[in-house]
Amino acid sequence: MHGYSGDKQAYIARLRRIEGQVRGLQRMVEEDVYCIDILTQVSAVTRALQSCALGLLEDHIGHCVADAVNSGGPNADEKVKEASAAIARLVRS
Repeated sequence: MHGYSGDKQAYIARLRRIEGQVRGLQRMVEEDVYCIDILTQVSAVTRALQSCALGLLEDHIGHCVADAVNSGGPNADEKVKEASAAIARLVRS
């Protein structure tokens, strides 16, 4: 079971809203909307995706990493490195 399983429906709903926002961006471009207005919406979509990613990361650390650390062994080190790499990817994006 994954760390986000308890909130799976909320994540799906959130991602569907983001998907709708992206479709809205496509429409804006098709309709030749002013550049700054499109960029404002791109920024909103980016923040929404980042927020979703941070929630997933928090769930991963609180469940998957915590369980691995409590169990010990090489799997614990692997999960910590995996979480660190995910954090680094989020910071770079």
